[in-house]
Amino acid sequence: MTSSTSSEHSPDEPGGGPAERLSPAELRTLFLFEALDDRQLAWLSERGRVERRDGGTAVYTEGEPATCFFVLLSGAITLNRRLHGDDIEVTRTDQRGVYSGAMQAYLGDRVDQVYGNTLRAVSDVELFVLSADDFTTAIRTWFPMALHLLEGLFFGSRAANMIVGERERLVALGSLSAGLTHELNNPAAAAVRATEALRERVAGMRHKLAMIADGRLDGTRLRGLVELQDAAVKQAAAATPLSALAAADAEDALGDWLDEQGVSSAWDLAPALVAGGIGVPWLATVADAVGAEHLESAVRWLAYTIDAELLMGEIDDAVTRVSDLVGAAKQYSQLDRAPQQPVDVHTLLDATLTMLRAKIPSEVRVVKEYDRDLPPVPAFGAELNQVWTNLIDNAVYAMGGRGTLTLRTWGEVDRLIVEIGDTGSGIPDEVRPRIFEPFFSTKAVGEGTGLGLDISYRIVVNKHHGDIRVDSRPGDTRFQICLPMTADPDWDTSASR
Repeated sequence: MTSSTSSEHSPDEPGGGPAERLSPAELRTLFLFEALDDRQLAWLSERGRVERRDGGTAVYTEGEPATCFFVLLSGAITLNRRLHGDDIEVTRTDQRGVYSGAMQAYLGDRVDQVYGNTLRAVSDVELFVLSADDFTTAIRTWFPMALHLLEGLFFGSRAANMIVGERERLVALGSLSAGLTHELNNPAAAAVRATEALRERVAGMRHKLAMIADGRLDGTRLRGLVELQDAAVKQAAAATPLSALAAADAEDALGDWLDEQGVSSAWDLAPALVAGGIGVPWLATVADAVGAEHLESAVRWLAYTIDAELLMGEIDDAVTRVSDLVGAAKQYSQLDRAPQQPVDVHTLLDATLTMLRAKIPSEVRVVKEYDRDLPPVPAFGAELNQVWTNLIDNAVYAMGGRGTLTLRTWGEVDRLIVEIGDTGSGIPDEVRPRIFEPFFSTKAVGEGTGLGLDISYRIVVNKHHGDIRVDSRPGDTRFQICLPMTADPDWDTSASR
């Protein structure tokens, strides 16, 4: 039998004999041609031919130049798509008249003219074969209006897909930016408040130091007080936070002692001292060091010192949070990284969770089950973050803002698996086959474009040569992203666009 690459139109079979043809009457029995007139059927009869293929052979193979258009006359065939090196059966049929092959030949060189799938003969089959050039001539000559409609539909849909896809990215970016702004505002505001309070405490310390100096505190006692101040700073740094009840009891005990020593406004000083780990025995050493006449000024000075130390700790925490958020944003966007390089998926997942923190309700519990022994994988980090964003956002929506979001990772032979699961209502069986279709969405109007999973599919499957699996039942939906652990020599840098 002839191969798909040798199926150019020819009046004779490759063996040298005349090609077997279908008569116009036979062609009219095929639903694709039943409305054609006698002249058109005669043209097809002259230009087309009948080919037979043995069961188990490929009529044509995905990715090869699309040279022919095929119509099934008898037998059974399958259409397969190649996915991560595996042939996945898409369609199996024995319906007479079904067709496949150079389906986009009429578009010419505006699109790649290659077969988009593999056609296999399940049993011995007979096929009516028309060259891609003849198929194009027939379409352009006989159906000019339909051709314009088809071209407009094809290119219009592709353009709309790109525009809406970019819009989807911009909407997601705006949402993430709003969340990041909110997250940054909290520590920034805390740092501002702490700075203002710290300025007041430092001013108070200067004032109290002047009062001690005016009281002519001798050098020995002043040196002892400074040493106690240093000890108080260390004590505050090492202090363990108390429970609300324990802190209240400690403040009451310390306040009573200060009242007994004649220190005014003890209730105002006690909270700062207790927060710094200062108790009655420690203050008794202060009284011995400075004397009763200077105790109040010394206690206030130490309280200001401890308060200032605690405020500096708050500023440090706030600035660290800001730095961590900026780092997460940088990791999420991958702006300073090469487009494709080895990445740690756990770092990407954590960065995405940080960016989405404002969008994940407090009633959603996030569980991480990471296999930290997994190696980095070659990937486009920023685009994988887009996949995590889409899947996490869908999971939170599916749970109605309440439930458990689980992120798992593990390895399977030469693949790394990332699983994102939720405890939502699940995906109905009648909907599941369509979830990766462009513009299909189960969200309310205005809440989704229906491109999130389509974009995710193209990023994982087309761009990374990976796979996405879905397992869903009420209370347990899991999306598994399978990524190859080794780099593919033929990275597709445009497949996700």
